[in-house]
Amino acid sequence: QVQLVESGGGLVQAGGSLRLSCAASGRTFSTDTMGWFRQGPGQEREFVAAIRWSYTGTYYADSVKGRFTISRDNAKNTVYLQMNSLKPEDTAIYYCAAARFLPGTVVAAMNEYTYWGQGTQVTVSS
Repeated sequence: QVQLVESGGGLVQAGGSLRLSCAASGRTFSTDTMGWFRQGPGQEREFVAAIRWSYTGTYYADSVKGRFTISRDNAKNTVYLQMNSLKPEDTAIYYCAAARFLPGTVVAAMNEYTYWGQGTQVTVSS
């Protein structure tokens, strides 16, 4: 099993920044791809960004490109999501997820991820 714990959410004004963290523990060696997803009020959960422990490649949803940056610290088994220029439409619960190695064509597919965190709330006020 792999446990994922998100932190760093909160209330921020539009244009502000937040950094989310996802700490992984347990059988982390069984995972390779880490993703961030979000679910806004009344909306379906959607892909935000992904990164692999083993490679430096990153993937982003079009809606966050140029504003969000995903990164990792392998020594700490932690993945980060730096969110800048936040907009009210970024308001959502943000979830961290872990999967085995995923090729770039499926990193955005929610059903490919095995482990999920509990989520952290991000609220952006206008």
